[in-house]
Amino acid sequence: MPRRQPYTLRFNPKLSLNTAGKHVRDGLSSTLRTGDNLWVSCDERTSIERLRLIGPHEFGQHCSYELTELLDLPSDKTEEIDIEGMAEGEHYLWLVGSHSLARKKPDAEGPDPAKEIGRLAQVKSEANRYLLARVPMLLNPATGNYELCREAPHPTDPTQTLRAAQLRLTDDSNDLRDLLANDPHLKPFLTIPGKDNGFDIEGLSVAPDGRVFVGLRGPVLRGWAIVLELLPREDKHGRLRLSELPGATETYYKKHFLALGGMGVRELRQCGPDLLLLAGPTMDLDGTIAVYRWPEALRMPQDSLIGPDKLERLFDVPHGSGPTAGQDKAEGMALLDETHVLVVFDSPTDARKPAPHVVVADAFPLPGKLR
Repeated sequence: MPRRQPYTLRFNPKLSLNTAGKHVRDGLSSTLRTGDNLWVSCDERTSIERLRLIGPHEFGQHCSYELTELLDLPSDKTEEIDIEGMAEGEHYLWLVGSHSLARKKPDAEGPDPAKEIGRLAQVKSEANRYLLARVPMLLNPATGNYELCREAPHPTDPTQTLRAAQLRLTDDSNDLRDLLANDPHLKPFLTIPGKDNGFDIEGLSVAPDGRVFVGLRGPVLRGWAIVLELLPREDKHGRLRLSELPGATETYYKKHFLALGGMGVRELRQCGPDLLLLAGPTMDLDGTIAVYRWPEALRMPQDSLIGPDKLERLFDVPHGSGPTAGQDKAEGMALLDETHVLVVFDSPTDARKPAPHVVVADAFPLPGKLR
């Protein structure tokens, strides 16, 4: 395992709690670096958090952007988006929700066992989870911070306007899920909750030509993880629509199957023609978490089957076990620079929370230089 460099993330106490009282640091699900800013998402809210580099290994100056003010969500602030991926592309911040169903959690200490067992039979669909969207993201030269807005002039082309846009949403689906409802590999898993090896998005990357890569935590099919390749374009009404993708067997999306040792995708990061993947268990359990490089990922002309000989396993990431079981689950990965990634953790241990409103992430060196 490579040597880790701790990074301190400092949050504003006035911005850090959701309506249920959960702190943002306890549910980090994705992270992205743009310039001096580090963006983080929490899977139990409808906002995006922006931090700024304030020291050699420290981010602070927490600012929060409420997505209900930037996008047209079908539900309100009380219903989480379950944001599981962020990416940067052509002056936009791209976002994706899990697109998954959720099964109720039982309380093993509850006074009524029958009631708690009954909760395990309850599966819910939340419309905000079916989000695939982009929001204009522009650098403010006066502050050095990137800022989000609903609409803005293009910074270099006065004939263009940048606009927030998203796939059409309904109460229980969107354009992507509607397409996948007939997919021979994924159709059976759309009605299964995410943490039961059902359909569950975790990871997003945007190529320079506008193609979007979506990583699936689940399903994992006989040990093979899945990455979907899409081509969203804005229509005349300001919505995103999926365009035909050359070489795709299913017309509007390619399917790439990757031999990740039975793990699903937790995060995607684009570097040159390659993709870096953070991989981990698809089920709700402690297990191996590793970072892979998928060489030439952006140059796949058609659907692909990427065997273990075509992937580079770079290093493993520590996770909770024994007395820390269920904690320190690596969920997000940002490119810090050409030679390092920063990993953030869901359900961090107390050791990662040395002070109120603070959490510690880990930077890892990458073998070789990114292309």
